[in-house]
Amino acid sequence: MDIKDLLVKDVMIMDLQATDKKSAIDEMVQKMYDGGRISDIETYKNGILAREAQTSTGLGDGIAMPHAKNSAVKEATVLFAKSNKGVDYEALDGQPTYLFFMIAAPEGANDTHLQALAALSRLLIDPEFVGKLKEAQTPEDVQTIFQAAEDAKEAEEKQEQAAQESQNTDRKFVVAVTACPTGIAHTYMAEDSLKKKAKEMGIDIKVETNGSEGIKNRLTAEDIARADGVIVAADKKVEMDRFDGKELVNRPVSDGIRKTEELITLATSGKAPIFHSTGSDSSEEDESASGSIGSRIYKDLMNGVSHMLPFVIGGGIAIALSFMIDQFIGVPQDQLQYLGSYNEAASWFNQIGGAAFGFMLPVLAGFIASSIADRPGLIVGFAAGALANTGGAGFLGALVGGFLAGYVIILLKKVFKGLPKSLDGIKTILFYPVFGLLITGFLMLLINVPMKVINDGLNNFLLGLDGTNAALLGALLGGMMAIDLGGPINKAAYVFGTASIAASVTEGGSIIMASVMAGGMVPPLAIFIATLLFKNKFTKDQKDAGLTNLVMGLSFVTEGAIPFAAADPLRVIPSFVVGSALAGGLVGGFGIRLLAPHGGIFVALLLSHPILYLVFIAIGSVVSAVILGLVKKPVQN
Repeated sequence: MDIKDLLVKDVMIMDLQATDKKSAIDEMVQKMYDGGRISDIETYKNGILAREAQTSTGLGDGIAMPHAKNSAVKEATVLFAKSNKGVDYEALDGQPTYLFFMIAAPEGANDTHLQALAALSRLLIDPEFVGKLKEAQTPEDVQTIFQAAEDAKEAEEKQEQAAQESQNTDRKFVVAVTACPTGIAHTYMAEDSLKKKAKEMGIDIKVETNGSEGIKNRLTAEDIARADGVIVAADKKVEMDRFDGKELVNRPVSDGIRKTEELITLATSGKAPIFHSTGSDSSEEDESASGSIGSRIYKDLMNGVSHMLPFVIGGGIAIALSFMIDQFIGVPQDQLQYLGSYNEAASWFNQIGGAAFGFMLPVLAGFIASSIADRPGLIVGFAAGALANTGGAGFLGALVGGFLAGYVIILLKKVFKGLPKSLDGIKTILFYPVFGLLITGFLMLLINVPMKVINDGLNNFLLGLDGTNAALLGALLGGMMAIDLGGPINKAAYVFGTASIAASVTEGGSIIMASVMAGGMVPPLAIFIATLLFKNKFTKDQKDAGLTNLVMGLSFVTEGAIPFAAADPLRVIPSFVVGSALAGGLVGGFGIRLLAPHGGIFVALLLSHPILYLVFIAIGSVVSAVILGLVKKPVQN
């Protein structure tokens, strides 16, 4: 994609007046509207802010690329803006931002904004190009600079292609793969950094990108065979089995940008470790890249949980609605055991929700197994989850079954590794599913026996919770939600809460889930309250972010408080934990039940005591806010 085709002179800002992030976004969005590129300021701006809430698009080195794709955009556009003074844009390197590229893409634009981001990233890696943009005085200057850069890029690519075709055997040759989770900026920055450094070092290189546009410049078997070494600069899974027997350097994608010379030198030195394929792309990484055993287990578990949650949320809310319908229409006192399915309308919702709930455990186990053993693990994991469900082993049984299924497939891959290459195709569609299913299935029949005992005991404990016990457990889980704000401890509490829902459907919901959600709502709400009560303790940007945290808190998005906790963890996190534990304990002590595993205030009507629930959250939020205001130091003007 040619960026120059999207750069519109009428919406360029050559002297941005804003000095802070909020004002900069407002100024650029207004320019988009004045130039007729968007039809609605608020809709487009909300898209920009939603993206910024995930992580700042201030990439560092004085550059920011805010972007949004929504219905307000009339035509794909890249707005260029230049600040002479610098803007505090909360960039990843903490430095002022001078150059802005605001990308607008209409709905159904086939990821135009992602393609534009990728193309921009390729150009912005060049300090000389960035320097020219900083010196540009007119929109015509900007377009001229981009045109010259793209012409030079095309010429360079032709030279590279010619060099690859000539296959100069006197020069070292390296192949590389770059990839980042979003597949946008870092993927292509790493590609260009590696190419540029290789050229300086007199080394030929071919780089495959696993980005937003899919796999580009794919490495062939001939490329890999000819290579003196392999570089994988990636933060996500890439195809690794093809590099079996090659000297391979496996690093994060950031090293592909910042440590290019080190990577290329190691890959061509003859000292890089030899990569040995295990036959599974899910376990191909070396220890330096994949981290500790604990981090790998956490990654596999979260893969299962993230795929399971939509089934729990959708099914849980549908079932909760069935209870509400029956309560509204009425159920005879002697038929209360059929609450949620007594009236026909309620029964419809109950059946729909039950169908979604029925997939919860198979999906959990299936995607844990697929994270460990790739696609061959999926079917075996699904079966393990289904067996845990029918065998009464429940959530814990499915958890064990998912890991068991994944590692059974890993074992089978090692066992069948010596088979002829001609049987590779049949291994995946016959050997792995059949043997994996039988081995895992029989093991699950044995595992289900003790796991059912544990599961029944846990369910009986949860269903029997009341008074002090429920308050203490609610306080513990509520506090856990605030300790790392979306990290492993937070996720452990949340997973425990969602697991308790299945056991409490007939009771009208889970006290545990209600306590967990209350604890998770407190931190961002506490930030909002603190920025109102203690204005001298927060910067202007932090006070502006207070309103955003109000929305996030009401929506049960705990992560909204992360920037505040990261800036001052020793004061902020304990304040959060106290308020969250208080809210969770009050909810547990009063036995408030919830059947929906997410939604915040939007599922308040699905609570057994919605008004009381909101009061308890307000109490916890105020307590956290007051503690934070008292312990936090005033901002220095």
